[in-house]
Amino acid sequence: MQFFQKALSLTLGVYRDAIMADPDSFTIQVAETVDSTGLKCPEPIMMIRNALRKVEPGTCLRLLATDPSTMRDIPIMCRYMKHNLISQELRADIYEFVIARGSS
Repeated sequence: MQFFQKALSLTLGVYRDAIMADPDSFTIQVAETVDSTGLKCPEPIMMIRNALRKVEPGTCLRLLATDPSTMRDIPIMCRYMKHNLISQELRADIYEFVIARGSS
C-alpha cells in the first residue's frame, strides 16, 4: 500500500496526502467546483484557468460543463499548462473534470 501511494505521488508530481480525503480509499478531495454549465467555448477554459491560478499546487478542482468541446480542450489545456487531469467523465449530459494544479 505504501509503495503504491508513493508511486502515485511521483506520477502526479504532488504529495497525495495533501489532496486525498482518505489515503486508504484513494478518494480525491476536491477543493472547489467550477460550474460552467450552459456556457460555450472559451468560457469553461477561462473559468477553470482563473480558478487554478488562485489555488496552491496539488489542489484539485472540479469543472462541470455542457459544451462538448471541453472533452478536447481541457486535456490540451492541462498538458500545455502542466496541470494533472485526474479524471474526465460524462454524467447525464454534463462533462465532469477533476484537475490538480501543477507546480508552475
